[in-house]
Amino acid sequence: MIRFIRQTVAVTRMTFATLGQRKGSSFASVFGIAGVVAVFVGVLSIANGFRNAMTATGSPRNAVILRSGASSEMMSSLRRESGRIISDAPGIVMGENGPLASAELFVVISLPKISTGTDANVPLRGVGDAAFDVRDDIEIIEGRRFEPGKNEVIVGRAAAAEFAGLQLNDKFQVGPNEWTVVGTFTERGGISESEIWTDAKVLGPAYARDEYFQAAYVRLKDADTFDSFKDALTSDPRLRVKVTRQTDFYSEQSTGIYMMIVTLGALVATLMAIGAIFGALNTMFSAVAARTREIGTLRALGFNGLPVIISILIESILLALVGGSIGGGLAWWAFDGYQAATINWQTFSQVAFAFDVTPSLLIQGICYATLIGVVGGLFPAFRAARMPVTTALREI
Repeated sequence: MIRFIRQTVAVTRMTFATLGQRKGSSFASVFGIAGVVAVFVGVLSIANGFRNAMTATGSPRNAVILRSGASSEMMSSLRRESGRIISDAPGIVMGENGPLASAELFVVISLPKISTGTDANVPLRGVGDAAFDVRDDIEIIEGRRFEPGKNEVIVGRAAAAEFAGLQLNDKFQVGPNEWTVVGTFTERGGISESEIWTDAKVLGPAYARDEYFQAAYVRLKDADTFDSFKDALTSDPRLRVKVTRQTDFYSEQSTGIYMMIVTLGALVATLMAIGAIFGALNTMFSAVAARTREIGTLRALGFNGLPVIISILIESILLALVGGSIGGGLAWWAFDGYQAATINWQTFSQVAFAFDVTPSLLIQGICYATLIGVVGGLFPAFRAARMPVTTALREI
């Protein structure tokens, strides 16, 4: 065992002693892998940021009620009388002004993006009086809340940063109504920050939806109350509804686009990784070629092939780790916190979010780089170990 370790150390030292002779191919391998990791981490940071925006908020004490069979608020429609039945269901918290239940409208309007000037869809949500008690993460950071009965809106921080005409005191025209921005709000980075809010009693007539709403958000007494609350509504013959925890609802809304981004990122990273593996193969085959005489001499002196394999793999993995670290650092510097927006397929509206490069993603990138290094070094290592001693000694 000691002999094997000494042989491995000796061959590894020889490997790094000749590294300076192969600067070009080594740098190409390092930066090729760095590019793969940067793209891999960058694309997955998009998926992370989008999922964070969709799931950052929401409470297991809150429930979302849609029409039975609807997969999103856009596809749901409930009559006002259903809202009153929902508000009377057991398990809902009673506030100062009644049950904490908000019957809400959800429409999509078109506004120009600040970055490009092109129009994009923005969610405009009409909320009930209890909305701010149901969603207690909402915080006004500029201006004030809208006054019930007036054409006033408050704008999520992400929407205000992404779309033109949504700053405090700005006015915009939607349909027959002119709306005034009276406040900006946050929701701890949640999905509502991409929305515009107003009074549902004003928005309904503007869109000829006085007798309808699309979703009800309610605050339950505790998370354990959900099942009995759900059973009470789904068993009521007057209703045809679907009841979901708010946390589960947001998670379901994000799944489709999250999986698409992850799949696309994996595909792009795999294609780039194939190129990086060929670069690593070229580097390590060059390393073997440069050390043919030394390998032949060591084999003639009694060194076996395993230390040779290990030494070449060590070099390949270390080069990959350097490349992975550079790529991870570049991804963090370039992408972390970058503000962007994408379409939410469930509502066909824009969701603003920030790229999120997490330590977990960086570790995944380093592991991916290590895998490239192992695959890129394995074939040259076995070729060197299996090289006949006589063939190697002819190079002397």
